[in-house]
Amino acid sequence: MILPVRVGVIGGGRMGAGIAHAFLLAGSAVTLVERDGASARAARQRITASLQGSHERGATERPPAEVAPRLRVTTDAGDLGGSALVVEAVFEDRDVKTAALRRAEAVLDVDAVLASNTSAIPIGDLAAGLDRPDRLLGLHFFNPVPSSALVEIVVAAQTAQGLVETAREWVLALGKTPIVVRDAPGFASSRLGVALALEAIRMLEDGVATATDIDAAMELGYRHATGPLRTTDIVGLDVRLDIAEQLHAALGERFAPPELLRRLVADGHLGRKSGRGFYEWSTG
Repeated sequence: MILPVRVGVIGGGRMGAGIAHAFLLAGSAVTLVERDGASARAARQRITASLQGSHERGATERPPAEVAPRLRVTTDAGDLGGSALVVEAVFEDRDVKTAALRRAEAVLDVDAVLASNTSAIPIGDLAAGLDRPDRLLGLHFFNPVPSSALVEIVVAAQTAQGLVETAREWVLALGKTPIVVRDAPGFASSRLGVALALEAIRMLEDGVATATDIDAAMELGYRHATGPLRTTDIVGLDVRLDIAEQLHAALGERFAPPELLRRLVADGHLGRKSGRGFYEWSTG
């Protein structure tokens, strides 16, 4: 199981930084592209802090000083040239993602692999905007990427045969477990996770139980590591709402977002990143 020597990541937010972290620790050289200088500096700091945290917790024996020289953070998509794999991890918007993938495709060799970290946008839709749609698949990582065990490999109708097995080997080389799913609305993980989260929000809205008790029902009764409402806070209520809207359009009323979710997002209560969602969070 050999990882690409050079990997590109587009977008240095929480997910993109985590993906870069995972490949760096596994031995790849990583080029991360951000939209401007300030974002690039923030991304580098985010990755460095993440690497330091993993080392201090004993999750890895490699100190950041050993890993950091293999990280390049840039604002020029041309620097992705020579990468064998580029993972797009930008904002969950079809047009933004397509534009990012097209910029990468323009500088990559014809046999390079493109991947999207989208949690719900059809890979086939993104592939339709590319000159080489057969070189795209979904690599859906989970937050927090360094400690999460799962990567969802999403296969579109256009995806080249043989690419899936290559992706499986890469995921295993990262020390994670791959699952392979067809390019269906919400794939497997988002569809199941959002269904559970929306029902939990409806229960809270109806006064069935408190957020803490609803989460405890799943944590203690079903051995979920984190309950659906706390997980929604961690993911971001705005992200959950966006995915629910997409699934609602594709799959019908069972994915209709509850009014409580819409109201919290409209009020700016987005979960951990804003300091308040279904729980209060420290932003310090």
